[in-house]
Amino acid sequence: MSTKYFLSIDDCTQKNIFPGVDIYTAAGEQMMLSLVKFDPGAVVELHQHEHEQCGILIAGELTFTIGDETRVLTAGEMWRIPGNVSHTCFAGPDGVTALDIFTPIREDYL
Repeated sequence: MSTKYFLSIDDCTQKNIFPGVDIYTAAGEQMMLSLVKFDPGAVVELHQHEHEQCGILIAGELTFTIGDETRVLTAGEMWRIPGNVSHTCFAGPDGVTALDIFTPIREDYL
C-alpha cells in the first residue's frame, strides 16, 4: 500500500475490465475504491465475486441487474451487492461514471 495520502487519477491503477469499461483503483489496507468509466452502451458482463460491493452512480444512466432485480439508475442512486451474488449492468447513451467500493480488496484490480 502506498503512503501517499492524496491521489489523482494518474496515481491509480488503471485497467480495462470489459470493452469500453475502464477502472481506476486506489486501496487502503481493508477497502478499495474504484472509479468506473463506461463508454456509451458498454456492458459489464454477468459475473459474481466473493467481495462485498457498494457503489454510487456519479453521471449517466446505468441499467443494473443484481440477482433477479433490474433497475435503471440515474446520478446519485446507489447499490449494494453481497458477495457471490450475480450482477451485470450496461451504460446508457451518454456513458457512465460511477464509484465502487469493495471489501476485501480485489487483488485482481491492483
